[in-house]
Amino acid sequence: MNLSLYSAATGMGAQQLNLNTIANNLANVNTAGFKRSKIEFQDMLYQRTRAAGAETGGGNVLPTGIEIGNGSRVSATARVFTQGQLTESGERFDMAIRGDGFFEVQRTDGTIAYTRDGSFKVNGNGEIVTANGLQVLSGFEAVPAGTTDVTISEGGEVTYTTANGNQTFRLTLTRFANPAGLRSVGGNLFEESGASGTPETGQPGEEGFGTIHQYNLEASNVNMVEEMVNLIVAQRAYEVSSKAIQASDEMLEKVTQLKR
Repeated sequence: MNLSLYSAATGMGAQQLNLNTIANNLANVNTAGFKRSKIEFQDMLYQRTRAAGAETGGGNVLPTGIEIGNGSRVSATARVFTQGQLTESGERFDMAIRGDGFFEVQRTDGTIAYTRDGSFKVNGNGEIVTANGLQVLSGFEAVPAGTTDVTISEGGEVTYTTANGNQTFRLTLTRFANPAGLRSVGGNLFEESGASGTPETGQPGEEGFGTIHQYNLEASNVNMVEEMVNLIVAQRAYEVSSKAIQASDEMLEKVTQLKR
C-alpha cells in the first residue's frame, strides 16, 4: 500500500484546519479583548517493519530501525492569552484589564461566563451590561438615576457622583489556573471547563490580579504580520502535500504500465 497518498492527505487536512484558525484570527483583528488561537500538530502512528534494538544474530543489535509514518493531525487549537494593546475610547463605561483577570458575565440562562471585552453599557434599569445586553457582575452596582460622573480607579474602586452625594464600591476580577483551557462560546465570552480549573476571585491590582483602566479597551492580540506569514507557510505546506499526492499518483501510474 502506498502510504504517501494517505500521509499527504492527512497533511492537507491538517493545513486546512491551520488555515481556518489563521483566518479566524485575522477576522477578529479588531474584536476587543479577542485572544488569538494557535494550532498544534502531532505525528500519527508508525508502521515498524524493523525494530531498533532487535538482535540480528551473533550478539549484534540493530542501532536503528525502519519506521514509516502515517502523516500528521491537529492535536489542539490553544488560546494565547498575551496582553493586547490598550486603546483609548473616551467612553466612561469602557474599561480594559491590564494583566491577569476576566470580567464576570451572567448569561440569559443564568450561567456564568467570562470576558476580557470591557465595552460596557448601561441598560434602562441602570445595570451594567455587555454590548449584547448580558448583565455584568464582578461587583458592579446599578447606576443611580441622575448620576453626573463615574470614576473607576486602577484598583477597581468605582465612584458614582450624584446630586445626593457619592456612592462607592469596589470591583472584582476572576482568573483561572489555565486560561487556555477555557471554552469559547462566542460573543467574546468564555466559560469554565474541566481543563481551566475553578474560578478564583480577587481585587484588581492585588495578589497578581490585573489593573483596570477606564476610558480604554483592550485590543485583540492578533499580530497581522505574523498571521500573514503563518498564512503563507500554511499555503506552501498544503501545496507540498498536494505535490506528494501527485507524485504518488504518477508512481502508481508507472506501475500499472509495466505490463504494456
